[in-house]
Amino acid sequence: MQSFDIWRPPAKPPQLTKSAAETLAIEALSFLAGNPDRLDRFLALSGLGRESLRAAAREPGFLAAILDHLAADETLLLAFAARAGHEPSLIARARDILSPPAEMP
Repeated sequence: MQSFDIWRPPAKPPQLTKSAAETLAIEALSFLAGNPDRLDRFLALSGLGRESLRAAAREPGFLAAILDHLAADETLLLAFAARAGHEPSLIARARDILSPPAEMP
C-alpha cells in the first residue's frame, strides 16, 4: 500500500492570556534578579534604582518593559527562554499582550 504525505498547516500557538503574559514577565524579572549584573543593566537602562524597583513594579507598563528589555538583547532573550523552557517568540507575544502596538490611523 502506498502512503501519501499530506501537508498540514503549522499548528497555531496556544492562546496566551494577559495573566499568563504577566506571569511570564514576573518570571523574567526573577531571571534578571538572579544575576546582579543582569539586574544592574536593566536598572541602569530603565533609569530605576534598587530602592524604587518595588514601586515601579506597580506601574502600568512595567511588566512590558521587562519583556522589552529581554527582546532588545538576543543573547539575554535566548538565555531566559532556554532557562525557562519557553520559545523565544513567546516573549514577544506576551509583550504585545501587556502593551499592544499602537494602531496606525
